[in-house]
Amino acid sequence: MSSASITADPAFVVGPVRRRTFGAFVEHLGRCVYTGIHDPDHPSADEDGFRHDVIDLTRELGVSTVRYPGGNFVSGYRWEDGVGPVSERPARVDLAWHSTDPNLVGVDEFMRWATKAGVEPMMAVNLGTRGVQEALDLLEYCNVPGGTELSDRRRANGAEEPHRIRMWCLGNEMDGPWQIGHKTAEEYARLAAETARAMRMMDPDLELVVCGSSGSKMPTFGAWEQTVLTEAYEHVDYISAHAYYWEQDGDLGSFLASAVDMDRFIDAVSATADGVRAARKDSRSIHISFDEWNVWYQNRAESRPPSGDDWPVAPVLLEDRYNVADAVVVGNLLISLLRHTDRVHAASLAQLVNVIAPIMTEPGGRVWKQTIFHPFALTSQFAKGDVLRLAIESPMVDTARFGEVTALDAVATYDDESGDLVILATNRSATDELTLNVDLRGFSGLRLVEAITLSNPDHTWSATADDDSSVAPRDNGTARVVDQHAGVELPPVSWTMLRLTRATH
Repeated sequence: MSSASITADPAFVVGPVRRRTFGAFVEHLGRCVYTGIHDPDHPSADEDGFRHDVIDLTRELGVSTVRYPGGNFVSGYRWEDGVGPVSERPARVDLAWHSTDPNLVGVDEFMRWATKAGVEPMMAVNLGTRGVQEALDLLEYCNVPGGTELSDRRRANGAEEPHRIRMWCLGNEMDGPWQIGHKTAEEYARLAAETARAMRMMDPDLELVVCGSSGSKMPTFGAWEQTVLTEAYEHVDYISAHAYYWEQDGDLGSFLASAVDMDRFIDAVSATADGVRAARKDSRSIHISFDEWNVWYQNRAESRPPSGDDWPVAPVLLEDRYNVADAVVVGNLLISLLRHTDRVHAASLAQLVNVIAPIMTEPGGRVWKQTIFHPFALTSQFAKGDVLRLAIESPMVDTARFGEVTALDAVATYDDESGDLVILATNRSATDELTLNVDLRGFSGLRLVEAITLSNPDHTWSATADDDSSVAPRDNGTARVVDQHAGVELPPVSWTMLRLTRATH
């Protein structure tokens, strides 16, 4: 058995835990909206057709923000189609996913769902086939109290009070050749800056996200961020980052180390943004909205859209079934996001329901939790206060993609007010158990509250509607606190949460 150690001290703070780190994503893609959040014939559906079993699990998941309505979908979206009397709304082809959108759910319905689910909306505007004026029209519809044509239309449609949406994405993945309205960096930078400038003239308190490159492996990566920020820096608050991971060709070791790639991605985007800041001699930092991230097996059959004359409504698309190893990686990616809380100020797990999602539904039927639900929900619930900078000593494991990486990866959060210390740790070894020792001498007398581990001898186990609990996180009976040191055994391919608190608390 190998040993690893962590030294934690409340004096070494990265930054605060940000609630927006625990965002999610709802796109008009596959069954995310229709038969996902919206299923009027379901027994739990309310007067708006929203499934309350899904709303309940969204709340349990601990989602803070939800990005809407895309994604690739937004680059061809006409928001006007989704407001007003439902019976008068047109059905439209969606070129992004070769589907038909009946427009039964639009801006106002989504805002009602967001209120019911207790989440903050994050709205995206179409800068693929549309531009400045259409973004301003949507902003006027959503945020102006009344007295104008579009704000009064919203009121006539039943939303008397303005939606007051604060966070807005200026398009989506515009460097991607697959994107409707794909643009060069120069073309997009100019359009994004013009749109941001105009939107702030209407509402100066908006928080605006400009598109970064759609992935760190894109040939545009780096140069795209520099060009876009050079043009738009003074008008925006965030630049987006998107990343998806999956086990490639049976390479479990590299897959378990996916957070290494996320760490490098965040560091590269931060460095590029800071380079633009230095060139501008600007005192304000641009932060990162990591508003698409997850495990996604992009080459599987379920990720291929329909074709030809087939333009179905809500087809089965991107419905990955996640296993234990996938959940461990998702837990580790959350560790990476938290570790970079000084630069990552918002993030969105893509997506929420059915489409590469922690929550799955049957149309008109059951709902269940995928394995990735658990590390997200527990991290969102218990990570509070400040993120601490840890000293980690760990044996190394060899990976084909990343070379040698630490078997242990971890982050800690500490809430000084409550005295709660939470340690999140993954064992990235595919074969070896780790004995973890945590040096707690920087804290005043802590006691163990609980230790929970997600693992299984069969790391390929996946949840189903019939069984989503056999491999839920379980109490780890090896955990102990002795003489200001905590210890716990970490199985291979595992994610663990240790919760401690001041003994007098």
